[in-house]
Amino acid sequence: MRFIGNKESITHEIFSILESKGLTNSGLTLFDAFCGSGAVADALKGCFDIVINDLLSWCVIYTKGRMCAYDCDFTNLGFDPFEFLNSSNESIQGFFYNNYSPGGSDRMYFTAENASRIDYFRTQIQLWKDNDMISEREFTYLLACLIETVSDVSNTAGVYGAFLKDWDPRAVKPIRFDKVDALLTTHNGVYDYNEKIENIISEVDCDVLYLDPPYTQNQYGTQYHLLETLVLYDNPELSAVTGSRPTSSMRSDWSKEYKTNILFDKVIAKTRAKYIVLSYNNDGFMSTEFIKACLKRYGIPDTLVCKNISYKKYRNWKTKGDEKHFEYLFFIEKKPENEVVYECPLNYVGSKAKMIQEIRNNIPTGKTKLVDAFGGGFNVGINLPFQKIVYNELNFFITQLIESFHKYDTYEYLLYIRQITKRHNLEKGNSETYVNARAKYNSKPKEKRDPRFLFTLILYGFQQQIRFNSNHEFNNPAGNRWFNDKVLEKMISFSRRLKECDCTFMSCDYKDIKDIIDNETFVYLDPPYMLTCGSYNDGKRGFNGWTQEHEKALFEFIDKLKDENKPSMLSYVLENGGHVNGQLRIWLDKQNHIIKEVSDAQGRYHRRREFLILNYE
Repeated sequence: MRFIGNKESITHEIFSILESKGLTNSGLTLFDAFCGSGAVADALKGCFDIVINDLLSWCVIYTKGRMCAYDCDFTNLGFDPFEFLNSSNESIQGFFYNNYSPGGSDRMYFTAENASRIDYFRTQIQLWKDNDMISEREFTYLLACLIETVSDVSNTAGVYGAFLKDWDPRAVKPIRFDKVDALLTTHNGVYDYNEKIENIISEVDCDVLYLDPPYTQNQYGTQYHLLETLVLYDNPELSAVTGSRPTSSMRSDWSKEYKTNILFDKVIAKTRAKYIVLSYNNDGFMSTEFIKACLKRYGIPDTLVCKNISYKKYRNWKTKGDEKHFEYLFFIEKKPENEVVYECPLNYVGSKAKMIQEIRNNIPTGKTKLVDAFGGGFNVGINLPFQKIVYNELNFFITQLIESFHKYDTYEYLLYIRQITKRHNLEKGNSETYVNARAKYNSKPKEKRDPRFLFTLILYGFQQQIRFNSNHEFNNPAGNRWFNDKVLEKMISFSRRLKECDCTFMSCDYKDIKDIIDNETFVYLDPPYMLTCGSYNDGKRGFNGWTQEHEKALFEFIDKLKDENKPSMLSYVLENGGHVNGQLRIWLDKQNHIIKEVSDAQGRYHRRREFLILNYE
């Protein structure tokens, strides 16, 4: 049958990549999460146990019917249903006759004769099922055949969003009940869902996840409403013109820009599958840059495969000249969940994203609460496995930024960024519009400044830095960066993870958090470093700087925690560019703390030695 985006032409490519990885015929289960017309599930049914899912009931039935075709012998029925239905001249003036043909309406989806035969076919198949003359599997197969049959005589351009005003030659041919196209081989096993994939992804047991999501704004529920009515045969109320059943329950967020990015991140993060295969299109909402960034976050980067498959696309006068069309085929092996690292979308100086695994390997056991005392970009706190997390950062602008990713719906946040960007004409390298937008932000009292506005400004600022003057005015100059898809991926994954955490947000000096440090608490400290030159060190930005006195007080704070048997970890630099922190060296020599040098902490230009300092065994 004709189906938007069906993968009949590339099933051999999908099989080939799975075979090359040694995954076919290995007793594995493949989850076809957007099964559609079942091309992939049918092609792979002898190589895997198959789990199918689709939001549309007719897609699940059609796919399952194709997969089970070989197993339907109609023993209980006692005769060939195809010969029976085609030899009968019966017709019924039922729902399709009265609503989708000139027999009972002004709609021209089918001729009156064919519509009445469709009603007969559907009624007879249901009668056999209700009288236990056919099995559930045979019932599904016959419905799949009916879907195929209907598509052969529909007076449409290929989908059912509307009918043609004149009769297509094939639509006036007498209808004939035909078998659905299917490979006549048995299947290993078939299991099915009829849900939104994002609602069930975490519960589906599978080894391989195959994704073929919508990639344009086409709503399949609207385009194929008639087939949904055909399989459900539930006499729905129809709209006046097109005769569509209500489609709100069939609307998919995968057909909306930004929402598809958000859902893709969730599905890749939550699937139980070890291997992921994705079919996508260069006309889709998600860019290859975003897809690759997302897959690499949750997968093993060295296993990533991206294959471009060129194809001819339907063209009309609107698409003339647009000749390059690709189907992308991605493959990646997922990494264990405890190796996934989330990164803040802020370009925060001193980020510990590359040190996360070493920090994870050295946290104490038996503690349920984390206090991230110098939270910054929150790259550490968000990546540690604690039930409760307290984020603290002296710079309240930073606290508000991090909290905004937790507070606001991610989709609404992205729409806000788009709105501000358009309103102020923000673009890469445009200093004039950037300065005007920055002035607008600074004109508001501090307590009324929207952190989402600040984040948008940061995206277009010089190296996306976060800089304020002593009057707490944002003063980073314009830059040559923008809201690219790598930042988008970081924002979406970071925001989703942050919303899953039980977080409390604070903005105070780290010494003021002592009252919330109990016996269930682990304290992580990542202060400014004496040997580095972050803008937050100098005390000229409206916030306290970092001096030797501050450092000495920090060391005393850590020692006091140790005396109280409260574990803490300090990230700190001992040596940078040939300079050694003498005060730190003296303190370490005097105290019996555990010292672990971080292996991946080289400076950008100079030799840099960074350590994790633990006040616990």
